[in-house]
Amino acid sequence: MVVQYTYQENDTYYFQRRVPSDLRRYYSKAKIVICLKTQSSRKAASAVKSICSKLDDYWFSLRIRDFELPASNLLVESRGNSLSNQPKVDESLQLYIRLKGKGKTKSFHRTAERNIEYLIKCLGSRPIDQYSTVDAGTFRDWLFDKELSSSSVKRVFSSIISIMNLSIQENGIDIRNAFSGIYIPDDESVLKRNPISALNIIKIQSECRRVDDDLRWIVALISDTGLRLSEAVGLHVNDFDLQNDVPHVLIQPNASRRLKTPSSKRRVPLVGLSLWAAKRIVDNASNEFCFPRYTGSQRCNSNSASAALNKWLKPIGSKSDVIHGFRHSFRDRLRAAEVQLETGTQSVYD
Repeated sequence: MVVQYTYQENDTYYFQRRVPSDLRRYYSKAKIVICLKTQSSRKAASAVKSICSKLDDYWFSLRIRDFELPASNLLVESRGNSLSNQPKVDESLQLYIRLKGKGKTKSFHRTAERNIEYLIKCLGSRPIDQYSTVDAGTFRDWLFDKELSSSSVKRVFSSIISIMNLSIQENGIDIRNAFSGIYIPDDESVLKRNPISALNIIKIQSECRRVDDDLRWIVALISDTGLRLSEAVGLHVNDFDLQNDVPHVLIQPNASRRLKTPSSKRRVPLVGLSLWAAKRIVDNASNEFCFPRYTGSQRCNSNSASAALNKWLKPIGSKSDVIHGFRHSFRDRLRAAEVQLETGTQSVYD
């Protein structure tokens, strides 16, 4: 006798059933396997019937719980506290800043506060379980109405999702984050950052030597190293080692700016115009910071540097050239030289 949802091992029956894909997140494994402790097909069939009945009832309850309450956005009570004792979104923000804001820059705090302020302006301050996916869609459209780009809307949602997730986890709340999985269309009008052509790099580097000031040293340093702008702008003078057999710069986190990833900490050789720029930076240093107009003991304003440098670059190269394009160009140059970009888990580029 063949018993559905079973297999035999040493004549003993085992129950086996795959977890439905929409409920997989509730289980640690994709299959449920239970020893039925019987060699009787009749007893195994009876046990399977009972187990499947209980599983089907439980799975149905999970699916019902995940369903959005129809017309929940029309409920007067859902706008206030009467249906919930869960923390409100502004309280969740304070928890997020308290736990994750230690050692972070002022920009981290401002960004989180601004994004929650957007949410409250659009939907009001509610307990976190009183927002629906319909509300999240309304919020998305509200941000687009403010003429934010698709990438900016995605960043706002990413921040809010992180704040909500932390609050859900820390408070042990069994709910789905309403802001997760909301579709945000790409902005087709936004052009991708392209590499700067070899000819334009030569022209730009030539102008860097001619003008020979701190802004041009930033450009020159990046052009032959592929550094991120924030990495270059936030450098300290003692990060340079020009007396080494291989002159290099140490990219490491400091009080002024963090690094994008832990693996971004690295030593980068200085060659070509980047070596010239490094020497000019060290020779003209007036304090510990390489670029004091943008960097201080607790700040690194790379956005201002980006705006100034991009404005200068375009007339020399092309209208599509931006400071970040040097990084793309440097990756292409490494590939052309057949340099292996990945060595184990570490990238020589990152």
